[in-house]
Order: sequence, then structure tokens, then C-alpha cells
Amino acid sequence: MVKKAPRRTAERILEVTLLLFNRFGEPNVSTTLISNELNISPGNLYYHYPAKDELINALFDRFEHNLNELLGAGDEVRNIEDAWFFLHTLFELIWQYRFLYRDLNDLLSKNRRLETHFQAILKNKTRAVKALLDGMRRNGALQIDSREMEVTATSMVVVLTYWLSFEYVRDPRHALEPSNAQTALLRGAQHVLNLMTPYLETGQRAHLLKLSDAYNKE
Repeated sequence: MVKKAPRRTAERILEVTLLLFNRFGEPNVSTTLISNELNISPGNLYYHYPAKDELINALFDRFEHNLNELLGAGDEVRNIEDAWFFLHTLFELIWQYRFLYRDLNDLLSKNRRLETHFQAILKNKTRAVKALLDGMRRNGALQIDSREMEVTATSMVVVLTYWLSFEYVRDPRHALEPSNAQTALLRGAQHVLNLMTPYLETGQRAHLLKLSDAYNKE
């Protein structure tokens, strides 16, 4: 039997750092804690990532790459079921890197690279949500004019960006624990989708209610 090659140390460092950041929040995780968790020397950690910001940036690069790929799917949304799937997938990715959103304002104040890149992320999210709304409008799933689309898209992006902060404030000790993931993601996706409810075609509105009821019973 051929033994699997051990994972590269740099990869293991990122995996453990992400787990710790998500669990305790980036400001509460030191490089000493990371090296202790990995059972490696601080020197070994610094060899791969000489500063904590480099760990943050490496994780952010992965998130940004995956997010930009996912946001492109906004162009393919044609109805409420497509929108439901798209938003749930988006929230799942945000949850995977939830430390970025939990500590967003603090991270942006300390890290110039994240500050500039998150501005681009907001623009890309807004573009994707506008594409989603426009695709549904052209397919007859909703009726909305250009002025309403602009405001609705912005409101949807605000909820997307700050939903986990809201969840954290509601229950700081438990909200962002893995056991609460499905509930938090479901509530977030429902609130984003509900912002388009006034514009949905009658059948699409009824289908959204059915989807919500089905997931709430799980």
C-alpha cells in the first residue's frame, strides 16, 4: 500500500490558522497559538509566513479567488430557485471564511491590502446581484425598474456583507460555531431574498415561500 505524502507545512499552517481565526476571531489569535496548535516551532511558522498579515492575506487571496468565480454565476440566475441556490452557495463561502466578516472593520483598519480589495469585492457583489435581478426581470420572474434595482441590489449586498456580524451580536458565544452554520446561513439567505419579494411574480413569490418552509422544516 502506497503511503500518502504528508501535507506541505505551509498548507497545514493555513488550514489551522483558518480554523483558529474562525473560532476565536483574528485579533485573539497569535502566531504563538498557531504554532502551538500545529506543534511546530515559531521559527518554522515564520519561515513560511514571516508575519501574521501574510497569513491573513494568503487566506484572503483564496477567499477572493473563490468569491469572484462564484459571483460570475449571478449572470445565470433566471428564477427564484436559481437565486435561492446562488445565495446559499454564496453564504456558504462567506461562512467558510467568516473571520473576515466577523472582524471586518478591524481588519480593514489595519490592513491596507484588504481595505482596497474589499472595496472591489463590494463592487463585484453589487454587479452580480444586479445581474441576478436583471436576469430574473428579463425572464419574467420579477418586475422592477432601474431605479428600484439599484436600491434593492445595494440593500441585498449590505445584508450579504453584514449578516454574520448581526448573528454574532445576537449571540456572541454561539452564533458562529459550526453547529449553528445551517441556521445562520438559512436566515441570511432568506432575508436577502425577501428584499426582492415585492417585485416577484405571483408564482415566484409562492415558490419562495415553499422553499423557505421546506428548509425551515429540515
